Amino acid sequence: MLSDIEIAQQTKMRPIQDVAADLGLTADDLEFYGKYKAKLSEELYSRFEGKPDGKLILVTAINPTPAGEGKTTTSVGLGQAMAKIGKKAIIALREPSLGPVFGIKGGAAGGGYAQVVPMEDINLHFTGDMHAITSANNLCCALLDNHMQQGNSLGIDPRRILIKRCLDMNDRALRNIVVGLGGKMNGVPREDGFIITVASEVMAILCLASDLNDLKYRLGRILVAYTYDNKPVFASDLHAEGSMAALLKDAIKPNLVQTLEGTPAIMHGGPFANIAHGCNSIRATKLALKLADYCITEAGFGSDLGAEKFYDIKCRFAGFKPAACVLVATVRALKYNGGVPKTELSGENLHALKKGIVNLGAHIENMKKYGVNVVVAINRFLTDSQAELDFIADYCREKGAEFALSEVFAKGGEGGVELAKKVVEAVEKPSDFAPIYSTELSIKEKINEIATKIYGASKVNYTSAAEKQIASFEPLAENMPVCIAKTQYSLSDDPTVLGRPTDFEITVKEVRLSHGAGFVVALTGDIMTMPGLPKVPAANKIDVDGSGFISGLF
Repeated sequence: MLSDIEIAQQTKMRPIQDVAADLGLTADDLEFYGKYKAKLSEELYSRFEGKPDGKLILVTAINPTPAGEGKTTTSVGLGQAMAKIGKKAIIALREPSLGPVFGIKGGAAGGGYAQVVPMEDINLHFTGDMHAITSANNLCCALLDNHMQQGNSLGIDPRRILIKRCLDMNDRALRNIVVGLGGKMNGVPREDGFIITVASEVMAILCLASDLNDLKYRLGRILVAYTYDNKPVFASDLHAEGSMAALLKDAIKPNLVQTLEGTPAIMHGGPFANIAHGCNSIRATKLALKLADYCITEAGFGSDLGAEKFYDIKCRFAGFKPAACVLVATVRALKYNGGVPKTELSGENLHALKKGIVNLGAHIENMKKYGVNVVVAINRFLTDSQAELDFIADYCREKGAEFALSEVFAKGGEGGVELAKKVVEAVEKPSDFAPIYSTELSIKEKINEIATKIYGASKVNYTSAAEKQIASFEPLAENMPVCIAKTQYSLSDDPTVLGRPTDFEITVKEVRLSHGAGFVVALTGDIMTMPGLPKVPAANKIDVDGSGFISGLF
Protein backbone atom coordinates (compact mmCIF):
# COMPACT_ATOMS: atom_id res chain seq x y z
CA MET A 1 0.00 0.00 0.00
CA LEU A 2 1.16 3.53 -0.74
CA SER A 3 2.25 5.82 2.11
CA ASP A 4 -0.15 8.45 3.39
CA ILE A 5 1.64 11.28 1.62
CA GLU A 6 1.81 9.33 -1.65
CA ILE A 7 -1.94 8.70 -1.51
CA ALA A 8 -2.60 12.37 -0.75
CA GLN A 9 -0.33 13.62 -3.51
CA GLN A 10 -2.00 11.39 -6.11
CA THR A 11 -5.46 12.72 -5.27
CA LYS A 12 -7.03 15.31 -7.54
CA MET A 13 -8.43 17.90 -5.16
CA ARG A 14 -11.52 19.98 -5.88
CA PRO A 15 -11.20 23.76 -5.82
CA ILE A 16 -12.21 24.85 -2.33
CA GLN A 17 -15.06 27.03 -3.67
CA ASP A 18 -16.63 23.86 -5.14
CA VAL A 19 -16.41 22.13 -1.75
CA ALA A 20 -17.98 25.22 -0.16
CA ALA A 21 -20.78 25.15 -2.74
CA ASP A 22 -21.82 21.72 -1.41
CA LEU A 23 -22.53 23.53 1.86
CA GLY A 24 -24.52 26.30 0.24
CA LEU A 25 -21.64 28.79 0.40
CA THR A 26 -20.23 31.11 -2.25
CA ALA A 27 -16.79 32.54 -2.91
CA ASP A 28 -17.85 35.66 -0.96
CA ASP A 29 -18.10 33.50 2.17
CA LEU A 30 -14.46 32.44 1.89
CA GLU A 31 -11.09 34.01 2.56
CA PHE A 32 -8.81 32.06 0.23
CA TYR A 33 -5.43 30.63 1.24
CA GLY A 34 -4.55 29.25 -2.19
CA LYS A 35 -6.73 26.95 -4.30
CA TYR A 36 -7.55 24.28 -1.75
CA LYS A 37 -7.98 25.89 1.65
CA ALA A 38 -9.87 28.89 2.96
CA LYS A 39 -11.06 30.57 6.11
CA LEU A 40 -14.80 30.96 6.67
CA SER A 41 -16.01 34.52 6.97
CA GLU A 42 -17.37 36.02 10.17
CA GLU A 43 -20.68 36.92 8.50
CA LEU A 44 -21.69 33.26 8.26
CA TYR A 45 -22.46 33.08 11.99
CA SER A 46 -25.18 35.71 11.85
CA ARG A 47 -26.55 34.47 8.53
CA PHE A 48 -27.06 30.89 9.76
CA GLU A 49 -28.00 31.78 13.34
CA GLY A 50 -31.66 30.78 12.96
CA LYS A 51 -31.02 27.55 11.09
CA PRO A 52 -31.60 24.31 13.07
CA ASP A 53 -28.50 22.39 14.11
CA GLY A 54 -27.53 19.09 12.55
CA LYS A 55 -26.74 15.99 14.60
CA LEU A 56 -23.50 16.09 16.58
CA ILE A 57 -21.43 12.88 16.57
CA LEU A 58 -18.31 12.49 18.72
CA VAL A 59 -15.51 10.09 17.74
CA THR A 60 -13.42 8.91 20.69
CA ALA A 61 -11.47 5.76 21.58
CA ILE A 62 -10.35 3.21 24.14
CA ASN A 63 -6.98 3.64 25.89
CA PRO A 64 -4.50 3.61 23.00
CA THR A 65 -1.11 2.24 22.11
CA PRO A 66 1.64 4.88 21.73
CA ALA A 67 0.90 5.03 17.98
CA GLY A 68 -2.79 5.91 18.44
CA GLU A 69 -5.81 3.93 17.28
CA GLY A 70 -7.13 5.96 14.35
CA LYS A 71 -9.67 8.44 15.73
CA THR A 72 -8.96 11.01 13.04
CA THR A 73 -8.84 8.35 10.32
CA THR A 74 -12.19 7.01 11.55
CA SER A 75 -13.68 10.53 11.72
CA VAL A 76 -12.60 11.30 8.16
CA GLY A 77 -13.65 7.90 6.85
CA LEU A 78 -17.03 8.16 8.54
CA GLY A 79 -17.60 11.54 6.90
CA GLN A 80 -16.75 10.05 3.51
CA ALA A 81 -18.99 7.04 4.21
CA MET A 82 -21.91 9.34 5.08
CA ALA A 83 -21.65 10.80 1.59
CA LYS A 84 -21.64 7.26 0.17
CA ILE A 85 -25.04 6.58 1.75
CA GLY A 86 -26.47 9.92 0.61
CA LYS A 87 -26.13 11.91 3.83
CA LYS A 88 -24.95 15.53 4.04
CA ALA A 89 -22.11 15.44 6.54
CA ILE A 90 -19.22 17.67 7.55
CA ILE A 91 -16.14 16.83 9.62
CA ALA A 92 -14.83 19.15 12.37
CA LEU A 93 -11.26 18.36 13.41
CA ARG A 94 -8.31 19.79 15.29
CA GLU A 95 -5.29 21.25 13.53
CA PRO A 96 -2.03 19.29 13.79
CA SER A 97 0.93 20.50 15.84
CA LEU A 98 4.41 20.56 14.32
CA GLY A 99 5.78 18.81 17.42
CA PRO A 100 4.26 15.38 16.71
CA VAL A 101 4.70 15.84 12.94
CA PHE A 102 8.49 16.08 13.31
CA GLY A 103 8.61 13.86 16.41
CA ILE A 104 7.22 10.35 16.65
CA LYS A 105 3.45 10.22 16.19
CA GLY A 106 3.12 12.00 12.86
CA GLY A 107 0.42 14.40 11.74
CA ALA A 108 -3.27 14.64 12.45
CA ALA A 109 -4.85 14.59 9.01
CA GLY A 110 -6.04 10.98 9.08
CA GLY A 111 -4.36 8.18 7.16
CA GLY A 112 -4.55 5.82 4.22
CA TYR A 113 -7.62 6.54 2.11
CA ALA A 114 -9.30 8.54 4.89
CA GLN A 115 -7.36 11.79 4.96
CA VAL A 116 -7.97 15.51 4.79
CA VAL A 117 -6.05 17.40 2.13
CA PRO A 118 -3.90 19.26 1.22
CA MET A 119 -2.09 16.99 3.67
CA GLU A 120 1.32 18.68 3.49
CA ASP A 121 -0.12 22.15 4.09
CA ILE A 122 -2.35 21.00 6.94
CA ASN A 123 0.51 19.26 8.74
CA LEU A 124 2.97 22.11 8.26
CA HIS A 125 2.06 25.83 8.31
CA PHE A 126 -1.59 25.50 7.17
CA THR A 127 -3.17 28.98 7.46
CA GLY A 128 -0.81 30.23 10.16
CA ASP A 129 -3.11 29.74 13.17
CA MET A 130 -0.42 28.03 15.27
CA HIS A 131 2.04 30.82 14.58
CA ALA A 132 -0.52 33.47 15.55
CA ILE A 133 -1.26 31.68 18.83
CA THR A 134 2.46 31.35 19.53
CA SER A 135 2.98 35.06 18.86
CA ALA A 136 0.04 36.15 21.03
CA ASN A 137 1.23 34.04 23.95
CA ASN A 138 4.81 35.27 23.68
CA LEU A 139 3.68 38.88 23.32
CA CYS A 140 2.04 38.59 26.74
CA CYS A 141 5.27 37.15 28.16
CA ALA A 142 7.30 39.97 26.61
CA LEU A 143 4.94 42.59 28.05
CA LEU A 144 5.21 41.01 31.48
CA ASP A 145 9.02 40.99 31.46
CA ASN A 146 9.06 44.54 30.09
CA HIS A 147 6.76 45.66 32.90
CA MET A 148 9.20 44.36 35.49
CA GLN A 149 12.12 45.96 33.64
CA GLN A 150 10.37 49.35 33.47
CA GLY A 151 9.84 49.72 37.21
CA ASN A 152 7.38 46.93 38.08
CA SER A 153 4.59 49.20 39.33
CA LEU A 154 2.33 46.19 39.89
CA GLY A 155 4.87 44.61 42.23
CA ILE A 156 5.06 41.33 40.29
CA ASP A 157 7.07 38.68 42.12
CA PRO A 158 9.47 37.16 39.53
CA ARG A 159 9.40 33.92 41.54
CA ARG A 160 5.65 33.58 41.06
CA ILE A 161 5.16 34.02 37.31
CA LEU A 162 2.72 31.43 35.98
CA ILE A 163 2.68 32.01 32.22
CA LYS A 164 5.39 30.41 30.10
CA ARG A 165 6.60 31.12 26.61
CA CYS A 166 5.60 28.65 23.91
CA LEU A 167 6.85 27.15 20.66
CA ASP A 168 5.10 24.77 18.25
CA MET A 169 7.97 22.30 18.25
CA ASN A 170 9.30 19.49 20.42
CA ASP A 171 12.39 20.98 22.13
CA ARG A 172 13.26 19.55 25.53
CA ALA A 173 16.18 21.98 25.99
CA LEU A 174 13.68 24.82 26.45
CA ARG A 175 11.65 23.23 29.26
CA ASN A 176 13.56 25.10 31.96
CA ILE A 177 15.60 28.18 31.13
CA VAL A 178 16.83 31.41 32.70
CA VAL A 179 15.99 34.74 31.04
CA GLY A 180 17.20 38.28 31.60
CA LEU A 181 20.91 37.46 31.75
CA GLY A 182 23.67 39.71 30.42
CA GLY A 183 23.27 42.85 32.49
CA LYS A 184 20.74 45.42 33.60
CA MET A 185 19.57 46.38 30.11
CA ASN A 186 18.56 42.81 29.28
CA GLY A 187 15.74 42.44 31.79
CA VAL A 188 15.14 41.00 35.23
CA PRO A 189 16.88 37.61 35.60
CA ARG A 190 14.46 34.84 36.47
CA GLU A 191 13.65 31.22 35.82
CA ASP A 192 11.35 30.62 32.88
CA GLY A 193 10.48 27.87 30.43
CA PHE A 194 8.71 26.94 27.22
CA ILE A 195 5.66 24.78 26.63
CA ILE A 196 4.48 23.52 23.26
CA THR A 197 1.98 25.90 21.65
CA VAL A 198 -0.93 23.46 21.82
CA ALA A 199 -0.50 23.34 25.62
CA SER A 200 -0.80 27.13 26.01
CA GLU A 201 -3.86 28.70 27.57
CA VAL A 202 -4.14 30.98 24.54
CA MET A 203 -4.86 27.89 22.43
CA ALA A 204 -7.55 26.73 24.86
CA ILE A 205 -9.08 30.22 24.87
CA LEU A 206 -9.19 30.41 21.07
CA CYS A 207 -11.06 27.11 21.01
CA LEU A 208 -13.60 28.13 23.67
CA ALA A 209 -14.26 31.75 22.61
CA SER A 210 -17.62 32.49 21.02
CA ASP A 211 -16.42 35.54 19.04
CA LEU A 212 -13.66 38.14 18.89
CA ASN A 213 -15.03 40.13 21.83
CA ASP A 214 -15.26 37.01 23.98
CA LEU A 215 -11.73 36.07 22.89
CA LYS A 216 -10.39 39.43 24.02
CA TYR A 217 -12.26 39.19 27.33
CA ARG A 218 -10.87 35.72 28.03
CA LEU A 219 -7.33 36.75 27.09
CA GLY A 220 -7.53 39.57 29.60
CA ARG A 221 -8.52 37.07 32.32
CA ILE A 222 -5.36 34.95 31.96
CA LEU A 223 -3.73 34.67 35.40
CA VAL A 224 -0.09 35.45 34.58
CA ALA A 225 1.55 36.01 37.98
CA TYR A 226 1.20 37.01 41.63
CA THR A 227 2.52 40.13 43.34
CA TYR A 228 4.86 40.25 46.32
CA ASP A 229 1.79 40.73 48.54
CA ASN A 230 0.01 37.69 47.03
CA LYS A 231 -2.41 39.49 44.72
CA PRO A 232 -3.25 37.94 41.34
CA VAL A 233 -2.01 39.66 38.18
CA PHE A 234 -4.00 39.17 34.99
CA ALA A 235 -3.09 39.85 31.38
CA SER A 236 -5.50 42.79 31.47
CA ASP A 237 -3.33 44.39 34.19
CA LEU A 238 -0.56 44.45 31.58
CA HIS A 239 -3.01 45.86 28.98
CA ALA A 240 -2.10 42.85 26.83
CA GLU A 241 -5.49 41.59 25.69
CA GLY A 242 -6.07 44.07 22.86
CA SER A 243 -2.80 43.46 21.07
CA MET A 244 -3.04 39.71 21.67
CA ALA A 245 -6.52 39.66 20.14
CA ALA A 246 -5.26 41.70 17.18
CA LEU A 247 -2.74 38.95 16.45
CA LEU A 248 -5.57 36.38 16.59
CA LYS A 249 -8.22 38.22 14.55
CA ASP A 250 -7.75 35.89 11.57
CA ALA A 251 -6.80 32.79 13.57
CA ILE A 252 -10.23 32.80 15.23
CA LYS A 253 -11.86 32.08 11.85
CA PRO A 254 -12.28 28.33 11.11
CA ASN A 255 -10.51 26.73 8.14
CA LEU A 256 -12.30 24.82 5.38
CA VAL A 257 -10.57 21.94 3.59
CA GLN A 258 -11.71 18.60 2.12
CA THR A 259 -11.19 14.86 2.40
CA LEU A 260 -9.65 12.67 -0.29
CA GLU A 261 -13.20 12.08 -1.56
CA GLY A 262 -14.17 15.75 -1.52
CA THR A 263 -16.21 15.73 1.71
CA PRO A 264 -16.10 19.15 3.46
CA ALA A 265 -13.94 19.35 6.58
CA ILE A 266 -13.43 22.22 9.02
CA MET A 267 -10.13 22.19 10.89
CA HIS A 268 -9.61 24.72 13.64
CA GLY A 269 -7.62 24.83 16.86
CA GLY A 270 -5.87 21.98 18.60
CA PRO A 271 -5.42 22.16 22.38
CA PHE A 272 -3.52 19.41 24.19
CA ALA A 273 -5.84 16.70 25.48
CA ASN A 274 -4.00 16.62 28.80
CA ILE A 275 -3.32 20.13 30.01
CA ALA A 276 -6.38 21.41 28.12
CA HIS A 277 -9.61 19.97 26.72
CA GLY A 278 -8.33 18.42 23.47
CA CYS A 279 -11.13 19.46 21.09
CA ASN A 280 -11.41 21.66 18.02
CA SER A 281 -12.96 25.10 18.47
CA ILE A 282 -16.52 25.76 19.59
CA ARG A 283 -16.86 28.21 16.69
CA ALA A 284 -15.92 25.54 14.15
CA THR A 285 -18.34 23.01 15.61
CA LYS A 286 -21.16 25.56 15.84
CA LEU A 287 -20.76 26.51 12.22
CA ALA A 288 -20.45 22.89 11.11
CA LEU A 289 -23.76 22.07 12.83
CA LYS A 290 -25.44 24.77 10.73
CA LEU A 291 -23.87 23.72 7.42
CA ALA A 292 -24.75 20.01 7.33
CA ASP A 293 -27.19 17.44 8.71
CA TYR A 294 -24.41 15.55 10.50
CA CYS A 295 -21.31 17.00 12.16
CA ILE A 296 -18.59 14.47 12.96
CA THR A 297 -15.96 15.65 15.43
CA GLU A 298 -13.28 14.09 17.62
CA ALA A 299 -11.63 14.51 21.01
CA GLY A 300 -8.06 13.70 22.00
CA PHE A 301 -6.78 10.42 23.43
CA GLY A 302 -9.15 7.84 24.95
CA SER A 303 -12.66 8.60 26.16
CA ASP A 304 -11.50 8.92 29.78
CA LEU A 305 -9.63 12.07 28.75
CA GLY A 306 -10.92 13.41 25.43
CA ALA A 307 -14.60 12.50 25.57
CA GLU A 308 -14.93 13.41 29.25
CA LYS A 309 -13.55 16.89 28.53
CA PHE A 310 -15.59 17.24 25.35
CA TYR A 311 -18.77 16.52 27.34
CA ASP A 312 -17.93 18.24 30.63
CA ILE A 313 -16.09 21.30 29.29
CA LYS A 314 -16.79 22.00 25.61
CA CYS A 315 -20.42 20.86 25.48
CA ARG A 316 -21.14 22.60 28.77
CA PHE A 317 -19.73 25.93 27.55
CA ALA A 318 -21.31 25.72 24.09
CA GLY A 319 -24.64 24.12 25.00
CA PHE A 320 -24.06 21.22 22.60
CA LYS A 321 -26.23 18.09 22.84
CA PRO A 322 -24.35 15.18 21.22
CA ALA A 323 -26.59 12.62 19.54
CA ALA A 324 -24.12 9.71 19.35
CA CYS A 325 -20.63 8.60 20.26
CA VAL A 326 -18.37 6.47 18.05
CA LEU A 327 -15.90 4.55 20.20
CA VAL A 328 -12.86 3.42 18.22
CA ALA A 329 -11.36 0.10 19.30
CA THR A 330 -8.55 -1.92 17.76
CA VAL A 331 -7.34 -5.47 18.21
CA ARG A 332 -3.82 -4.24 18.86
CA ALA A 333 -4.81 -1.74 21.58
CA LEU A 334 -6.87 -4.38 23.38
CA LYS A 335 -3.95 -6.81 23.24
CA TYR A 336 -1.72 -4.00 24.50
CA ASN A 337 -4.15 -3.54 27.39
CA GLY A 338 -3.87 -7.29 27.91
CA GLY A 339 -0.15 -7.01 28.53
CA VAL A 340 1.40 -7.57 25.09
CA PRO A 341 4.46 -5.33 24.41
CA LYS A 342 3.98 -2.83 21.58
CA THR A 343 6.62 -4.65 19.51
CA GLU A 344 4.63 -7.92 19.56
CA LEU A 345 1.12 -6.76 18.66
CA SER A 346 0.98 -8.14 15.11
CA GLY A 347 0.57 -11.85 15.94
CA GLU A 348 -2.76 -13.43 16.88
CA ASN A 349 -3.14 -13.61 20.66
CA LEU A 350 -6.66 -14.39 21.84
CA HIS A 351 -5.52 -14.88 25.41
CA ALA A 352 -4.22 -11.28 25.64
CA LEU A 353 -7.29 -10.02 23.79
CA LYS A 354 -9.59 -11.67 26.34
CA LYS A 355 -7.54 -10.13 29.13
CA GLY A 356 -7.55 -6.63 27.65
CA ILE A 357 -11.14 -6.51 26.36
CA VAL A 358 -12.31 -5.20 29.74
CA ASN A 359 -10.83 -1.86 28.74
CA LEU A 360 -13.41 -1.61 25.96
CA GLY A 361 -16.13 -2.52 28.46
CA ALA A 362 -15.13 0.35 30.75
CA HIS A 363 -15.27 2.89 27.92
CA ILE A 364 -18.66 1.65 26.68
CA GLU A 365 -20.11 1.96 30.18
CA ASN A 366 -18.56 5.40 30.72
CA MET A 367 -19.95 6.84 27.50
CA LYS A 368 -23.43 5.55 28.32
CA LYS A 369 -23.26 7.44 31.62
CA TYR A 370 -23.55 10.66 29.63
CA GLY A 371 -26.85 9.57 28.10
CA VAL A 372 -25.41 9.32 24.58
CA ASN A 373 -25.91 6.39 22.19
CA VAL A 374 -22.67 4.45 21.57
CA VAL A 375 -21.43 2.70 18.43
CA VAL A 376 -18.14 0.79 18.59
CA ALA A 377 -15.98 1.17 15.48
CA ILE A 378 -13.65 -1.81 15.21
CA ASN A 379 -10.81 -0.20 13.28
CA ARG A 380 -9.31 -3.02 11.24
CA PHE A 381 -5.55 -3.44 10.72
CA LEU A 382 -3.94 -5.82 8.22
CA THR A 383 -2.47 -7.91 11.06
CA ASP A 384 -5.86 -8.59 12.70
CA SER A 385 -7.07 -12.18 12.51
CA GLN A 386 -10.72 -13.01 11.86
CA ALA A 387 -10.89 -14.82 15.20
CA GLU A 388 -9.76 -11.66 17.01
CA LEU A 389 -12.27 -9.48 15.17
CA ASP A 390 -15.07 -11.96 15.90
CA PHE A 391 -14.16 -11.97 19.58
CA ILE A 392 -14.55 -8.18 19.82
CA ALA A 393 -17.85 -8.34 17.94
CA ASP A 394 -19.18 -10.98 20.34
CA TYR A 395 -18.09 -8.88 23.32
CA CYS A 396 -19.94 -5.83 21.97
CA ARG A 397 -23.10 -7.95 21.63
CA GLU A 398 -22.72 -9.08 25.25
CA LYS A 399 -22.40 -5.44 26.32
CA GLY A 400 -25.46 -4.41 24.31
CA ALA A 401 -23.39 -2.02 22.21
CA GLU A 402 -23.91 -1.46 18.50
CA PHE A 403 -20.75 -2.03 16.48
CA ALA A 404 -19.36 -2.10 12.97
CA LEU A 405 -16.11 -3.08 11.31
CA SER A 406 -14.30 -0.04 9.92
CA GLU A 407 -11.92 -0.42 6.98
CA VAL A 408 -11.70 3.22 5.99
CA PHE A 409 -7.90 3.30 6.12
CA ALA A 410 -7.66 0.78 3.29
CA LYS A 411 -10.92 1.46 1.45
CA GLY A 412 -11.89 5.06 2.16
CA GLY A 413 -15.59 5.89 2.48
CA GLU A 414 -16.62 2.51 1.06
CA GLY A 415 -14.93 0.84 4.03
CA GLY A 416 -17.08 2.79 6.48
CA VAL A 417 -20.55 2.31 4.97
CA GLU A 418 -21.62 -0.23 7.59
CA LEU A 419 -20.38 2.10 10.35
CA ALA A 420 -22.18 5.09 8.79
CA LYS A 421 -25.47 3.20 8.69
CA LYS A 422 -25.10 2.19 12.35
CA VAL A 423 -24.32 5.80 13.33
CA VAL A 424 -27.35 7.15 11.46
CA GLU A 425 -29.51 4.63 13.31
CA ALA A 426 -27.94 5.65 16.63
CA VAL A 427 -28.54 9.38 16.21
CA GLU A 428 -32.21 8.78 15.47
CA LYS A 429 -32.68 7.05 18.83
CA PRO A 430 -33.59 9.16 21.89
CA SER A 431 -30.62 10.50 23.86
CA ASP A 432 -30.47 12.35 27.14
CA PHE A 433 -27.08 14.02 27.31
CA ALA A 434 -25.92 15.58 30.56
CA PRO A 435 -22.45 16.34 32.01
CA ILE A 436 -21.21 13.97 34.70
CA TYR A 437 -20.96 16.60 37.47
CA SER A 438 -22.25 20.00 38.52
CA THR A 439 -19.87 22.97 38.41
CA GLU A 440 -21.41 24.19 41.67
CA LEU A 441 -19.34 21.58 43.50
CA SER A 442 -15.97 22.41 45.04
CA ILE A 443 -12.78 21.74 43.07
CA LYS A 444 -12.10 18.58 45.04
CA GLU A 445 -15.66 17.34 44.66
CA LYS A 446 -15.49 17.80 40.88
CA ILE A 447 -12.17 15.95 40.68
CA ASN A 448 -13.63 13.14 42.77
CA GLU A 449 -16.67 12.81 40.49
CA ILE A 450 -14.46 12.33 37.42
CA ALA A 451 -11.97 10.04 39.16
CA THR A 452 -14.57 7.71 40.63
CA LYS A 453 -17.22 7.70 37.90
CA ILE A 454 -14.99 7.71 34.80
CA TYR A 455 -11.59 6.33 35.85
CA GLY A 456 -12.98 3.91 38.45
CA ALA A 457 -10.67 5.16 41.21
CA SER A 458 -11.52 4.46 44.84
CA LYS A 459 -9.91 7.62 46.22
CA VAL A 460 -8.16 10.86 45.26
CA ASN A 461 -5.05 11.95 47.17
CA TYR A 462 -3.46 15.40 47.08
CA THR A 463 0.09 16.58 47.65
CA SER A 464 0.58 19.44 50.09
CA ALA A 465 1.39 21.72 47.15
CA ALA A 466 -1.88 20.80 45.43
CA GLU A 467 -3.82 21.43 48.66
CA LYS A 468 -2.37 24.95 48.89
CA GLN A 469 -3.06 25.65 45.23
CA ILE A 470 -6.68 24.54 45.53
CA ALA A 471 -7.17 26.78 48.55
CA SER A 472 -5.66 29.68 46.60
CA PHE A 473 -7.68 29.10 43.40
CA GLU A 474 -11.07 28.19 44.89
CA PRO A 475 -12.29 31.82 45.17
CA LEU A 476 -11.26 32.51 41.54
CA ALA A 477 -12.64 29.25 40.13
CA GLU A 478 -16.29 29.43 41.13
CA ASN A 479 -18.50 27.35 38.80
CA MET A 480 -15.56 26.31 36.63
CA PRO A 481 -15.27 22.75 35.28
CA VAL A 482 -12.17 20.69 35.98
CA CYS A 483 -9.66 19.45 33.41
CA ILE A 484 -7.66 16.51 34.75
CA ALA A 485 -4.27 15.91 33.15
CA LYS A 486 -3.20 12.29 33.36
CA THR A 487 -1.66 9.56 31.24
CA GLN A 488 -3.62 8.53 28.16
CA TYR A 489 -2.46 4.93 28.37
CA SER A 490 -4.37 3.91 31.48
CA LEU A 491 -7.66 4.59 33.21
CA SER A 492 -5.49 5.20 36.28
CA ASP A 493 -2.71 7.77 36.69
CA ASP A 494 -0.06 5.08 36.16
CA PRO A 495 0.72 4.37 32.46
CA THR A 496 1.87 0.84 33.27
CA VAL A 497 -1.47 -0.22 34.79
CA LEU A 498 -3.46 -1.29 31.74
CA GLY A 499 -6.79 -3.00 31.11
CA ARG A 500 -9.43 -2.04 33.65
CA PRO A 501 -7.78 -1.41 37.00
CA THR A 502 -9.83 -1.61 40.20
CA ASP A 503 -9.37 -0.48 43.79
CA PHE A 504 -6.74 2.12 42.91
CA GLU A 505 -6.09 5.65 44.07
CA ILE A 506 -4.95 8.62 42.01
CA THR A 507 -2.78 11.47 43.23
CA VAL A 508 -3.16 15.11 42.24
CA LYS A 509 0.34 16.54 42.32
CA GLU A 510 -0.35 20.06 41.15
CA VAL A 511 -3.29 22.33 40.35
CA ARG A 512 -3.25 25.19 37.88
CA LEU A 513 -5.89 27.73 36.98
CA SER A 514 -6.65 28.43 33.33
CA HIS A 515 -8.66 31.46 34.36
CA GLY A 516 -9.13 32.87 30.89
CA ALA A 517 -10.16 29.55 29.39
CA GLY A 518 -12.47 29.03 32.34
CA PHE A 519 -11.34 25.74 33.87
CA VAL A 520 -9.14 24.34 36.62
CA VAL A 521 -6.33 21.95 35.63
CA ALA A 522 -5.47 19.11 38.03
CA LEU A 523 -2.23 17.34 37.16
CA THR A 524 -1.66 13.69 38.05
CA GLY A 525 1.55 11.80 37.27
CA ASP A 526 4.24 13.39 35.14
CA ILE A 527 2.58 15.44 32.41
CA MET A 528 4.92 16.73 29.72
CA THR A 529 3.92 20.13 28.33
CA MET A 530 7.07 20.43 26.20
CA PRO A 531 7.75 17.05 24.59
CA GLY A 532 11.19 16.00 23.36
CA LEU A 533 12.20 14.38 20.11
CA PRO A 534 12.82 10.60 19.93
CA LYS A 535 16.20 9.05 19.11
CA VAL A 536 15.25 8.94 15.42
CA PRO A 537 12.81 11.83 14.81
CA ALA A 538 10.34 11.72 11.94
CA ALA A 539 12.02 14.95 10.80
CA ASN A 540 15.04 12.90 9.67
CA LYS A 541 12.96 11.31 6.90
CA ILE A 542 11.26 14.48 5.62
CA ASP A 543 12.67 16.22 2.57
CA VAL A 544 11.74 18.62 -0.21
CA ASP A 545 13.17 18.71 -3.73
CA GLY A 546 14.00 21.68 -5.93
CA SER A 547 10.46 21.87 -7.28
CA GLY A 548 8.94 22.03 -3.77
CA PHE A 549 7.75 18.40 -3.75
CA ILE A 550 7.69 17.13 -0.15
CA SER A 551 8.50 13.51 0.66
CA GLY A 552 8.71 11.38 3.81
CA LEU A 553 6.09 13.33 5.77
CA PHE A 554 4.76 9.87 6.72
